[in-house]
Amino acid sequence: MALEIVGKLIKILPEVSGQSQKGPWSKQEFVLETLDASYPKKVCLTAWGDKVADLKTFNLDDTIKATFSAESREYNERWYTELRAFRIEQGDGAQQEPRAASSAPLRPAAQASAPARAASSPMPFSSSFDEETNDLPF
Repeated sequence: MALEIVGKLIKILPEVSGQSQKGPWSKQEFVLETLDASYPKKVCLTAWGDKVADLKTFNLDDTIKATFSAESREYNERWYTELRAFRIEQGDGAQQEPRAASSAPLRPAAQASAPARAASSPMPFSSSFDEETNDLPF
């Protein structure tokens, strides 16, 4: 499932590279802050391979749109989640408005590109989640 997030680039972490059996690799993590005026969120994403070069074309405080996939893995009975950006591009001017970003800062990419959705307000990321019945301990 592909997801999109639009936000301000607030941090670029150092590039990490190495050598594996398949050849050389590189990755770089970066942090976006959503454009929600009331409750902005910080999200750390990872750029791998040629996407590291794409990331270098942006400066801090630029508004960018990242299309990414989320994947979790288990190691020693702990779970680790990675948000892997596979497309990094300049953010839309229309989505730079705090109102548009606050209605759905994180949504499936298919919904974001649908012309019918562009005219109306975007659908929330998960319509089945009800915060009032959330039984999580945090």
